Amino acid sequence: MAASLPSPGTLQLQPLFPLALGLVQVACDPLDIAWQMQAIRELQGGAGSNPDPGCAWTGDLNGVWQLQNHPTFAPLIEVLCGHARAYLQGLGFDPTRVALHIQRCWPVVSEAGQVVGRHHHPNAHLSAIYYLNGDGSGRSGCLRLFPPRQANELVPGLAVGHGGPIRPESAAACQWNAPWFDLAPRAGLLVLFPAGVDHAVLENEDPDDSRFSISLDLVLTAPKAGEGGAPPEYLAPHPGDWQELGG
Repeated sequence: MAASLPSPGTLQLQPLFPLALGLVQVACDPLDIAWQMQAIRELQGGAGSNPDPGCAWTGDLNGVWQLQNHPTFAPLIEVLCGHARAYLQGLGFDPTRVALHIQRCWPVVSEAGQVVGRHHHPNAHLSAIYYLNGDGSGRSGCLRLFPPRQANELVPGLAVGHGGPIRPESAAACQWNAPWFDLAPRAGLLVLFPAGVDHAVLENEDPDDSRFSISLDLVLTAPKAGEGGAPPEYLAPHPGDWQELGG
């Protein structure tokens, strides 16, 4: 895309190469959400956290990673995957030339004082998070997204603060050198972003409420052989065309 020409004698900052954060407010029935949270509690059992008591309980580390096959969640996951396909089309993907797969899908429960540390999902291509509760205030713990790199800080390390010359409170710093972006959970909110983006979940500071969410790891491949022609070199073949080797 060509940049528009600035007015003579003026400086124009043209944003380039944006990161696509997908947001969808999904229509949700409070009764359905109550059933889903109850089902997650049953799947959670007596566990209160991951090995570290300060870390939220995540189903993927506790044998609960295929919610798409659970009857309570299957209809919801189907809706969420429809929005994931729309996200791909929004990025310019041809839906006839890619197949989208759920690699894993798991619940996350964050109690007061718990967090999820900074990480990303190198096993997947697209990450999705759906919030079952949250009021948009961020009290129960914001999702924090980190830029893949600080393209505008000029001198490495300046954007993280600690007395550097960048003014963190300025609008310019927030737009061009923000060290992260925080998103508050809200019931029914679906968030989509590239799986390679580092992210974390801040502390749940609401002593009266647990935060419930569902995470998905999604993978893109070529369509199954015979449905979309030969797979392009840059896409893995469809898993249905793979052959497992015996031990």
